[in-house]
Amino acid sequence: MALPHRDASEREAKALAHPLRLRILRLCWQAELTNKQIAERVDRDPGTVLYHVRQLVSAGLLEPAPVRAGDSGALEKPYRAKARSWWLDDPPGTGAEAAFAPIEALQEELRTAGPAAVRTFVRFALHLSPEAAAELDRRLIALLDEYTATDADRLDQPAHGGIIVLHRLAE
Repeated sequence: MALPHRDASEREAKALAHPLRLRILRLCWQAELTNKQIAERVDRDPGTVLYHVRQLVSAGLLEPAPVRAGDSGALEKPYRAKARSWWLDDPPGTGAEAAFAPIEALQEELRTAGPAAVRTFVRFALHLSPEAAAELDRRLIALLDEYTATDADRLDQPAHGGIIVLHRLAE
């Protein structure tokens, strides 16, 4: 089954408009993590991370996982992403900060993973009519839908991330 495509709520759009929150979501998609573990992985102050975690919880994108015993026996309160993937359209009027947040988050993820982690890199320029651009967009979405619909069948395989940005070039 393909990911449901829907408009993001105002709260979801605001939560997804920050690169650190996108990184937190990705990390909590991979594993249930405590605020301290998240802070260590993103190299930020735990107080800053907690603020962003609370924004994601409030937007319904992150949720507390069951409390667990840590290595020292103390109780830990981890978080997990509520969904493995989202396909949300930004509300009209969403600014540049929100549009560039996924790109900034991806840059940090790539730096953390290192250059050897890059599987495919394609940068291109095409001349497309509005109709052809819409068709390319539709076909890319269909291919991603095919893979996301069957992702649960491959949970024993390494996780891969990516981003596709189709944009009109400045003249």
